[in-house]
Amino acid sequence: MSIKYTPDHEWIQIDGDVATVGITHHAQDALGDVVFVELPEVGKSYAQQDVAGVVESVKAAADVYMPVSGEVTEVNSALQDDPSAINSDPLGAGWFFKVKLSDASQLDALLDATAYDDLLKSA
Repeated sequence: MSIKYTPDHEWIQIDGDVATVGITHHAQDALGDVVFVELPEVGKSYAQQDVAGVVESVKAAADVYMPVSGEVTEVNSALQDDPSAINSDPLGAGWFFKVKLSDASQLDALLDATAYDDLLKSA
């Protein structure tokens, strides 16, 4: 399994033709304490860069963008009861949703860990 990143601070972990999506450490740190998350609808298809959810914190609200085109197959419903998992474990228990890829070639345009680190350094 490999992890890629978007310039909008989402991460995507690829496992075959299904990928898990969440927000990065940087994003959750910038937001502060997360108090609410709006997740996408299971079974709905999204195009790359569509808004697929919203995360709200005590400081701000931010859209969560679809890193690749595909159909949402699962959401992390535990976040409805405990959105703080996004702060405590953004790359684990704080995942947002899973998507069945409709165009795997879109992954090529995403950032690897080195490129994402370079993006953060230049911000």
